[in-house]
Amino acid sequence: MEEVIVDRLRSADWYAGSDRNAYIHRAWMRRGVPDDALDSSRPQIAIANTASDLTPCNVHLNEVADSVKQGVWAAGGVPLNLPVVSLGETQVKPTAMLWRNMAAMAMEEMFRANPIDGLVLLGGCDKTIPALLMAAASVDIPAIVVPGGPMLTGHFRGQALGCGTDVWRLSEEARAGTISTRQFIQSEQSMIRSKGHCNTMGTASTMAVAAEALGMTIPGFAGIPAADARLLSMSHDTGRLVVELIAQGRRPSDIMTKESFLNAIIAIAAVGGSTNAVVHLLAIAGRLGVDLTLEDFDAAGAGVPVMANLQPSGDFLMDDLYRAGGVLALLSQVRDLLYPEPITVTGTPLVEYLVDQPIYDDTVILPRDTPLMDDAGIAVLRGNLAPRGAIVKPAAATAELLQHTGPAVVFDSIEDMRERIDDPDLEVTADSVLVLRGCGPRGYPGFPEVGNMPLPRKLLEQGVRDMVRISDARMSGTAYGTVILHVSPEAAAGGPLAFVRTGDVITVDVANRSLTMDVTDEELHARTQTPASEAAYAAPVRGWAKLYVDHVMQADQGADLDFLVGSSGDGVGRESH
Repeated sequence: MEEVIVDRLRSADWYAGSDRNAYIHRAWMRRGVPDDALDSSRPQIAIANTASDLTPCNVHLNEVADSVKQGVWAAGGVPLNLPVVSLGETQVKPTAMLWRNMAAMAMEEMFRANPIDGLVLLGGCDKTIPALLMAAASVDIPAIVVPGGPMLTGHFRGQALGCGTDVWRLSEEARAGTISTRQFIQSEQSMIRSKGHCNTMGTASTMAVAAEALGMTIPGFAGIPAADARLLSMSHDTGRLVVELIAQGRRPSDIMTKESFLNAIIAIAAVGGSTNAVVHLLAIAGRLGVDLTLEDFDAAGAGVPVMANLQPSGDFLMDDLYRAGGVLALLSQVRDLLYPEPITVTGTPLVEYLVDQPIYDDTVILPRDTPLMDDAGIAVLRGNLAPRGAIVKPAAATAELLQHTGPAVVFDSIEDMRERIDDPDLEVTADSVLVLRGCGPRGYPGFPEVGNMPLPRKLLEQGVRDMVRISDARMSGTAYGTVILHVSPEAAAGGPLAFVRTGDVITVDVANRSLTMDVTDEELHARTQTPASEAAYAAPVRGWAKLYVDHVMQADQGADLDFLVGSSGDGVGRESH
């Protein structure tokens, strides 16, 4: 064990002493705990728990919290369940992303305000791990992530179902008439087999991988299925480790360095991870003062092959990945690309855990020399349509469409798109480029996952299954297609997307990282926004939505609130430092 460098616990500011305030703090917490539970030698551990019946992917985290508690007690700490704001991706309207920053801000304030020496962060569903890491980064007290794990694979008519991915696929087949509505609805009973989050390499799994690559989990934790007993065992180990972490004074800022973020980008590329990770990692880095940019995603991810043969890019699912050797086995194949210095919560560098990690099924974890896709990290596109960048996930796209020129078919809002997309009179062909605006961080608001627009029914009936789609929106990590996202600046912020007209010729060239429209600067500057698009932009007059719209930054900055950038430390009632 490293030399102990902490001689006074943070919680002592509440519990130490014989004055009236210390008496009150102690007395109200003496509810059946051991007599020495509030002694200055006992670290107080908050288990930040995002369990909620309205976040179905996180319901089991109460059970996980019990295992963490046992580990904390065993190591001499005092565990404290702290329910925090939970965001259920499938339930919250208009989009859980509207409240990611609110959840992070509320968590941050609770972490800072309470007598807490360390944190165990229980997350799973898409926004919960990002919000927890943003908050922990802002307060910067010792913290470890416990990812809730993916669900087991369900089957329908003998075929494995990928959560999210097969919803998109089956719904399009129903719209195309190749399966009946009854068959589509019947598959619903088989989609969710067990506790846990989506079993594809969607945003939830991606952020678990990112947390591990950042060094914020015990190595080997990411990807353990929620129903696997080893998840509870690792949760117990995490409870023990957080007590040690406090003694050593190791904080998130010691672990999540610039090189750690670059390692996370490489890991996300190797697993074919979600585009949403871009926004979340930028926001977490911003809380730490780490200078992470879109260019880092393009540079660090360049040349990294996708070796995880997982939906939505490949064939298998998350429990297959764990069976085949897990995240560490996959990352062992790109060990030479990773920065060797960044440490994990254990104090040992991540790369040291990537030695002698066998692969048990090379149809799931593909060999590096025969990957699912070469050089398939998230690509950043720029041009007169996206001056501050847009992103695309080549691994989920149709290769032939990664270089494409076609006329725009423009939708001024989500409602406009839904009203017209299946109109048989819509002038659209397979070569058209579908453009949706008004869905960025400020415009809708909340930056919804609607970038993977449904294809026009008449084209589906002709056998078309992919088209180039461009928007200032996000898309689910479980989704697929040639979908260009996060166009920045967004239309609601006056970006060029606001001035595209139906018929404008748009060229996508992923190899050369460009996204342009064949419109001169003079003509573009002379154009005005359509009344329909301006009318659709959010204009809240009160509450969180107004605060959000007034202060949210653009996608290329992580869509955090401008006044939350930078760490404020763990001090209570003192100026930020």
